[in-house]
Amino acid sequence: MKTNSLGLPIKESEELVNELNGLLSNYQIYYQNLRGLHWNIRGKRFFDLHIKFEELYNDSQVKIDLIAERVLTLGGVPLHTFSDYIENSKLKVGKNISKDVEAIQLILESLSTLLQIERVILNKSGAMNDEGTNSMMSDFIAEQEKTNWMLKAWMEEEV
Repeated sequence: MKTNSLGLPIKESEELVNELNGLLSNYQIYYQNLRGLHWNIRGKRFFDLHIKFEELYNDSQVKIDLIAERVLTLGGVPLHTFSDYIENSKLKVGKNISKDVEAIQLILESLSTLLQIERVILNKSGAMNDEGTNSMMSDFIAEQEKTNWMLKAWMEEEV
């Protein structure tokens, strides 16, 4: 089996790069959705949600950079055009969303998709002993599961 300079199998690394580029595309759409939500949110929860959406898009911007750098570390080229992102994303584009519940629902749906993609990558990176990608995916998943829980708690009706 041929390995790259990291000691990882070349063929599997190339496949993982494709998966990571898919994740990168989804994150770019997620990021842009969060920016739009941040700018367009209205209503009595404006102040809290405006700040929360900024926190989430700043976090996703860091993750975007980490994913792109991992693609480079594995010997690939990160996707970097909006047309590539749109073509390779599974996320719904949130256009002109200004209502709180609709905004949170979009984020929850996006997180669900991101978690599914990350788990596929986690399984593949684990199978090839790629601890760098494995660790990154584990961290992403743990954070997003907590965010998912908090946003779902926010969506519950007050008693």
